[in-house]
Amino acid sequence: MKAIQLFLVGLFMAVTIANGQEAPTASKTVLVDSALAQPLFAVDGGQTTVGQVLAANRGKTVLLYVWATWCPDCIKGFPALYALQRANPDVHFLFLSLDREAQRWTGGIEKYQLKGEHYWFKTGWKNAFTNYIDLNWIPRYMVIDPEGNIASYYAINADDPTIQQAIDDIADR
Repeated sequence: MKAIQLFLVGLFMAVTIANGQEAPTASKTVLVDSALAQPLFAVDGGQTTVGQVLAANRGKTVLLYVWATWCPDCIKGFPALYALQRANPDVHFLFLSLDREAQRWTGGIEKYQLKGEHYWFKTGWKNAFTNYIDLNWIPRYMVIDPEGNIASYYAINADDPTIQQAIDDIADR
Protein backbone atom coordinates (compact mmCIF):
# COMPACT_ATOMS: atom_id res chain seq x y z
CA MET A 1 0.00 0.00 0.00
CA LYS A 2 2.82 2.39 0.91
CA ALA A 3 4.54 1.69 -2.43
CA ILE A 4 1.36 2.62 -4.31
CA GLN A 5 1.04 5.85 -2.34
CA LEU A 6 4.67 6.76 -3.06
CA PHE A 7 4.18 5.96 -6.73
CA LEU A 8 1.07 8.17 -6.92
CA VAL A 9 2.82 11.04 -5.14
CA GLY A 10 5.79 10.70 -7.52
CA LEU A 11 3.50 10.61 -10.54
CA PHE A 12 1.61 13.69 -9.33
CA MET A 13 4.87 15.60 -8.80
CA ALA A 14 6.20 14.62 -12.24
CA VAL A 15 2.99 15.76 -13.95
CA THR A 16 2.96 19.00 -11.96
CA ILE A 17 6.58 19.79 -12.82
CA ALA A 18 6.12 18.89 -16.48
CA ASN A 19 3.03 21.08 -16.77
CA GLY A 20 4.48 23.88 -14.65
CA GLN A 21 7.20 24.72 -17.15
CA GLU A 22 4.98 25.06 -20.20
CA ALA A 23 5.51 28.34 -21.97
CA PRO A 24 2.36 30.44 -22.32
CA THR A 25 0.61 29.94 -25.65
CA ALA A 26 0.64 33.66 -26.45
CA SER A 27 3.32 36.26 -25.83
CA LYS A 28 2.04 39.54 -24.49
CA THR A 29 3.67 42.82 -25.49
CA VAL A 30 2.00 45.22 -23.07
CA LEU A 31 1.00 45.18 -19.42
CA VAL A 32 -2.66 45.97 -18.75
CA ASP A 33 -3.86 48.39 -16.08
CA SER A 34 -4.86 45.65 -13.63
CA ALA A 35 -1.32 44.18 -13.73
CA LEU A 36 0.25 47.62 -13.42
CA ALA A 37 -1.94 48.41 -10.38
CA GLN A 38 -0.57 45.41 -8.46
CA PRO A 39 0.86 46.59 -5.12
CA LEU A 40 4.53 46.03 -4.37
CA PHE A 41 6.49 46.58 -1.19
CA ALA A 42 9.97 48.07 -1.13
CA VAL A 43 12.87 47.00 1.08
CA ASP A 44 12.24 50.08 3.25
CA GLY A 45 8.60 49.00 3.77
CA GLY A 46 7.12 51.59 1.44
CA GLN A 47 4.30 50.61 -0.87
CA THR A 48 4.13 51.26 -4.61
CA THR A 49 2.73 49.52 -7.70
CA VAL A 50 4.22 47.68 -10.64
CA GLY A 51 3.12 50.57 -12.85
CA GLN A 52 4.79 53.21 -10.69
CA VAL A 53 8.05 51.25 -10.63
CA LEU A 54 8.04 50.78 -14.41
CA ALA A 55 7.13 54.44 -14.95
CA ALA A 56 10.09 55.47 -12.79
CA ASN A 57 12.30 53.36 -15.07
CA ARG A 58 10.87 54.66 -18.34
CA GLY A 59 13.67 55.25 -20.82
CA LYS A 60 15.67 52.25 -19.56
CA THR A 61 15.84 48.66 -20.67
CA VAL A 62 14.63 46.65 -17.68
CA LEU A 63 15.17 43.00 -16.94
CA LEU A 64 12.28 41.98 -14.71
CA TYR A 65 13.07 38.91 -12.61
CA VAL A 66 10.39 37.06 -10.59
CA TRP A 67 11.97 34.86 -7.91
CA ALA A 68 11.85 33.62 -4.31
CA THR A 69 14.39 32.46 -1.75
CA TRP A 70 12.57 29.13 -1.43
CA CYS A 71 12.98 28.43 -5.17
CA PRO A 72 15.87 26.02 -5.88
CA ASP A 73 15.84 26.84 -9.61
CA CYS A 74 16.19 30.55 -8.77
CA ILE A 75 19.21 29.91 -6.57
CA LYS A 76 20.82 27.52 -9.09
CA GLY A 77 20.35 30.18 -11.77
CA PHE A 78 22.15 33.00 -9.92
CA PRO A 79 25.54 32.42 -11.61
CA ALA A 80 23.89 32.87 -15.03
CA LEU A 81 22.03 35.92 -13.71
CA TYR A 82 25.26 37.47 -12.45
CA ALA A 83 26.85 36.81 -15.87
CA LEU A 84 23.88 38.48 -17.57
CA GLN A 85 24.32 41.51 -15.32
CA ARG A 86 28.04 41.73 -16.08
CA ALA A 87 27.39 41.44 -19.83
CA ASN A 88 24.69 44.15 -19.73
CA PRO A 89 25.76 46.95 -17.37
CA ASP A 90 23.30 49.39 -18.96
CA VAL A 91 20.28 47.18 -18.24
CA HIS A 92 18.31 47.94 -15.08
CA PHE A 93 17.57 44.78 -13.06
CA LEU A 94 14.22 44.73 -11.28
CA PHE A 95 13.67 41.89 -8.81
CA LEU A 96 10.11 40.93 -7.81
CA SER A 97 9.95 38.42 -4.96
CA LEU A 98 7.25 35.87 -4.22
CA ASP A 99 8.65 35.08 -0.79
CA ARG A 100 6.13 34.40 1.94
CA GLU A 101 7.88 36.57 4.52
CA ALA A 102 9.58 39.94 4.19
CA GLN A 103 12.49 38.90 6.39
CA ARG A 104 13.32 35.92 4.17
CA TRP A 105 13.09 38.13 1.08
CA THR A 106 15.42 40.85 2.42
CA GLY A 107 17.76 38.21 3.85
CA GLY A 108 17.93 36.55 0.43
CA ILE A 109 18.85 39.82 -1.27
CA GLU A 110 21.80 40.15 1.08
CA LYS A 111 22.77 36.47 1.15
CA TYR A 112 22.85 36.13 -2.64
CA GLN A 113 24.21 39.67 -3.20
CA LEU A 114 21.48 40.52 -5.71
CA LYS A 115 22.22 43.89 -7.25
CA GLY A 116 19.30 45.86 -8.61
CA GLU A 117 15.97 47.29 -7.54
CA HIS A 118 13.94 45.04 -5.20
CA TYR A 119 10.24 44.66 -4.46
CA TRP A 120 8.04 42.06 -2.81
CA PHE A 121 4.59 40.76 -3.68
CA LYS A 122 3.14 40.55 -0.19
CA THR A 123 0.25 38.63 -1.76
CA GLY A 124 2.43 35.72 -2.83
CA TRP A 125 2.19 33.74 -6.04
CA LYS A 126 -1.33 34.66 -7.20
CA ASN A 127 -2.02 38.30 -7.84
CA ALA A 128 -3.11 40.53 -10.72
CA PHE A 129 0.41 40.88 -12.13
CA THR A 130 1.43 37.22 -11.96
CA ASN A 131 -1.96 36.12 -13.28
CA TYR A 132 -1.67 38.49 -16.25
CA ILE A 133 1.83 37.29 -17.19
CA ASP A 134 0.66 33.66 -16.95
CA LEU A 135 3.21 32.89 -14.25
CA ASN A 136 3.47 29.13 -13.89
CA TRP A 137 7.11 28.73 -12.88
CA ILE A 138 9.91 30.66 -11.28
CA PRO A 139 12.37 31.97 -11.95
CA ARG A 140 10.76 34.03 -14.69
CA TYR A 141 12.55 36.65 -16.75
CA MET A 142 11.01 39.38 -18.88
CA VAL A 143 12.63 42.23 -20.76
CA ILE A 144 10.83 45.58 -20.76
CA ASP A 145 11.87 48.11 -23.38
CA PRO A 146 12.44 51.84 -22.67
CA GLU A 147 8.84 52.64 -23.71
CA GLY A 148 7.46 50.18 -21.15
CA ASN A 149 6.53 47.43 -23.61
CA ILE A 150 7.38 43.77 -23.14
CA ALA A 151 10.28 42.88 -25.45
CA SER A 152 10.80 39.34 -24.13
CA TYR A 153 7.81 37.74 -22.45
CA TYR A 154 8.91 34.32 -21.28
CA ALA A 155 12.21 32.85 -20.13
CA ILE A 156 12.95 30.65 -17.12
CA ASN A 157 16.75 30.71 -17.38
CA ALA A 158 19.03 33.74 -17.36
CA ASP A 159 21.07 32.25 -20.18
CA ASP A 160 18.05 31.83 -22.44
CA PRO A 161 19.21 33.41 -25.73
CA THR A 162 15.88 35.22 -26.17
CA ILE A 163 16.79 37.51 -23.25
CA GLN A 164 20.08 38.67 -24.73
CA GLN A 165 18.50 38.91 -28.19
CA ALA A 166 15.78 41.21 -26.86
CA ILE A 167 18.37 43.36 -25.06
CA ASP A 168 20.50 43.54 -28.21
CA ASP A 169 17.48 44.37 -30.40
CA ILE A 170 16.58 47.26 -28.10
CA ALA A 171 20.15 48.55 -28.14
CA ASP A 172 20.17 48.44 -31.97
CA ARG A 173 17.06 50.65 -32.31
